[in-house]
Amino acid sequence: MSKAFAFAGGRLGYLAANPAVVDALRIVRLPYHLSAQTQALALVALANADEMLGQVDVLRRVRDEALTRLPAMGVEVVPSDANFCLFGRFADRHDVWQRLLDRGVLVRETGPAGYLRVSAGTHEEMERFYAALAEVLAEGAPRLEGLERTS
Repeated sequence: MSKAFAFAGGRLGYLAANPAVVDALRIVRLPYHLSAQTQALALVALANADEMLGQVDVLRRVRDEALTRLPAMGVEVVPSDANFCLFGRFADRHDVWQRLLDRGVLVRETGPAGYLRVSAGTHEEMERFYAALAEVLAEGAPRLEGLERTS
């Protein structure tokens, strides 16, 4: 429910499955419970699912724009159906990560070597990201060539 329901802080997901599958999962579930507050918030979110899920289309559009704009900026992008995309193939991704952070933009330094991960954000957040990345690239961010992509 983190992105689709804007409920990342709730650390809550849900399962819709055949009762036999649910019974099997009860055997192996993690040994913690959900607080009453988290359950109440989840019920409100589910009761307003139509409005909450409207965010999914927005996230898709933002991600799709990133999949187009980043290559136009000269970086490689891994195709994605998620709410984020991997971009780069930087020789020193930590350096690029730090230079983006120095400009107030936080991306994740995770995934295959040479790549950074940017999550779909608001229009304003993404514009700040593109502007900061353009500055970093203009300063010179050596990119890797000819390496096999790892996953």
